Amino acid sequence: MDRFLIESPHTVEDCKRAVKNVYTSGYLNNFDWGCKGGVHTGWVIIEAENESQALWLVPPFLRSNARAVKLVKFDPKMVDDFKE
Repeated sequence: MDRFLIESPHTVEDCKRAVKNVYTSGYLNNFDWGCKGGVHTGWVIIEAENESQALWLVPPFLRSNARAVKLVKFDPKMVDDFKE
């Protein structure tokens, strides 16, 4: 499986609904939130088969504005193989 960073922005008006929805789905402890810092976005890193599967973690009413970014950790061999 691949790892994905999910970024789920929401409005001030949708903030409580977003957090409550994540809470009721059982993922509250997995998410980090920027809301108290004025950035109304939730972030989570999960393992999933693909981007579409990763986005299923986002509440349906926020999914159209969310994005899932595939993450990779580079190892020394990968860096050495970079072409100049």
